[in-house]
Amino acid sequence: MVNQIFNSYKSATIIPQAINSSLKLVVFQIGKLTLSLPVEQVKKVTRYNPTYGSGLSYVNLTHLGEQEVTIVDLHHKLFKVSQDDLTSEKGYFIITRNPTGDSVGIRVLQTPTLLDVSFSQIRILPISYRQADTLEIASHVAVIPQDDETSQTIFILDLDRLY
Repeated sequence: MVNQIFNSYKSATIIPQAINSSLKLVVFQIGKLTLSLPVEQVKKVTRYNPTYGSGLSYVNLTHLGEQEVTIVDLHHKLFKVSQDDLTSEKGYFIITRNPTGDSVGIRVLQTPTLLDVSFSQIRILPISYRQADTLEIASHVAVIPQDDETSQTIFILDLDRLY
């Protein structure tokens, strides 16, 4: 059980709930970026379903069971090119809820992974950066040292700014 909860809906801070010093993240690739959501914000990961929309926006719709779910193509939002234009792979949806309670899916091509990240490796992104870059949708960044003396940079998404 993760004993710390990332609270993106309020002040983009990490709020301690107990004694654990790590956060479980659902990590996924969008283009060259590594993005994530705290596991508490993820309802489920499901296989791709056909999406419907005008094709002019990065926001579409899909039917999952008896529910309509808004799907966000983050590749289109961040890089102005839809994932549909780049590959025939369908991938997965990471289903979460937006601040109003609606189900929202993020389309990813590869299977997301679960990663336990120490709070000491997580930093808040400067507001000046968030205001100037398309990565305004991220509130924090985790820098994870790798065995080969490099590091992996993981941006933690802020669901309030997803669309």
